[in-house]
Amino acid sequence: MSTNRPFVLTIAGFDPSGGAGILADVKTFEQHRVYGFAVNTGNTIQTENVFYEMQWTDLNFILRSIQMLFKNYSIKAVKIGIIPSLDYLKEIVYTVKRLSPKTKIIWDTVLKSTTEFDFINIKNQAFLIEILKEIDLITPNYNEILQLSSEEINAETIAEILSEYCAVLLKGGHNPDEFGVDYLYTGNKIFRLTPKEALTFEKHGSGCVLSSAITANLALEQHLKTACINAKNYIETYLQSNQTKLGYHYV
Repeated sequence: MSTNRPFVLTIAGFDPSGGAGILADVKTFEQHRVYGFAVNTGNTIQTENVFYEMQWTDLNFILRSIQMLFKNYSIKAVKIGIIPSLDYLKEIVYTVKRLSPKTKIIWDTVLKSTTEFDFINIKNQAFLIEILKEIDLITPNYNEILQLSSEEINAETIAEILSEYCAVLLKGGHNPDEFGVDYLYTGNKIFRLTPKEALTFEKHGSGCVLSSAITANLALEQHLKTACINAKNYIETYLQSNQTKLGYHYV
């Protein structure tokens, strides 16, 4: 087995509790035996239960950080977390694609924190779609995906429409009919991903962990469906690790 680990990058916020954001992402990367870099989009003051304050990082600083990393390393996959606007997201995505067209991009569509702090409001869906064309996968839950469309239609229909532009993993944590069942939309196919465990405990930042696990798996050259299934298995272990909102990372 090769001792060389692929390089991956998380572009996301800093959560001092370590449950979400770049700290959670890098913990996940390490468990998956990929080498994780991090660019911080913003500092938060929060615990796993309460969100107090957000301070965004200047976009030009972010872009210079990305350019430096890509200049020095061959980065296989990038996970994007919280961002303050679609303009911010566009510049990040386009910069990555310009520097490394083959690098996979996963956007964890964190539009609101679990403590109800709004990070971004989607007001221009046409602009959103132009950005999605440059992204490989988005990972919204059932609440988030409703905010990615201006039409009053159900989550599954929105996922199917958006999958014409990039793959969509519709996470099942808020699935009203099949709790815990995820659906992967890849444009022409839909895959139903069922949980293995019925008993889990809610965790702060579970979406961050899932998306970073997928990112790591894609960097390890797993097929998208396989990457999502393996990440789902990882997150289930994480959700069962203890009864608090701060999970433990192990395999």
